[in-house]
Amino acid sequence: MSEHIVVERQGAVQIIRMNRADKKNALTRAMYAAMSKALANGDADPAVRVHVFLGVPGAFSAGNDLNDFMTIATGGEGGTEVWDFLLALAGSRKPMVSGVDGIAVGIGTTLNLHCDMTFATARTVFRTPFVDLGLVPEAGSSLLAPQVLGLQGAFALLGLGEGFSAERAKAAGLIYEVVSEDALEEHVLRAAEGIAAKPPEALMLARDLMRGDREPLMARIREEGRLFRERLKSEEALAALTAFMSRKKA
Repeated sequence: MSEHIVVERQGAVQIIRMNRADKKNALTRAMYAAMSKALANGDADPAVRVHVFLGVPGAFSAGNDLNDFMTIATGGEGGTEVWDFLLALAGSRKPMVSGVDGIAVGIGTTLNLHCDMTFATARTVFRTPFVDLGLVPEAGSSLLAPQVLGLQGAFALLGLGEGFSAERAKAAGLIYEVVSEDALEEHVLRAAEGIAAKPPEALMLARDLMRGDREPLMARIREEGRLFRERLKSEEALAALTAFMSRKKA
């Protein structure tokens, strides 16, 4: 699995922490696999009632590790770990809460569209530079973002790659509350514990009613995945990724 995903329990709350601080929590295939396993184990365990996603101070996630993208863009093969995680995220049977501080790029933004409550600090910026990298949205965000943000807000986020401050994200309905950096985890865990205290069967039914049929979301994730993999092998994506990696090394 991955040393960069720390899974722990606090009562009925399962905490999944991305812990690759030196790379600003850029996600590797092993990290995705570890999070998929944690979600599956938590969903199967009656003692777990809530999943919580956390990062490290200043970085929720910088998105996918671009070295993995470059491997595919230059002719290598990628596994299914990313897409397995996205389907597990969309299909989770138990409530999910996230706490976001600082960098929230790509999956660091789209993950929160699946959460029932998201808390973020004032210094957080949500950004999805998919198109800038010659790619397409993922995690079902092309379906979920228009539902949450409206078509024009979704286009600004997913098409133009505009950064959404925490306040803008709250006003748009992307997150639940803006909190201070030193109180983020306290707010997240208090909310998770409140959810865990509710009658679990009634809460699951209520959540399912609010979310509706998940198959359209699953189908969208698969379609996005197909296009994403195709785009990774395109000349446009290779040029964009090469330019970005060159800027990082400069």
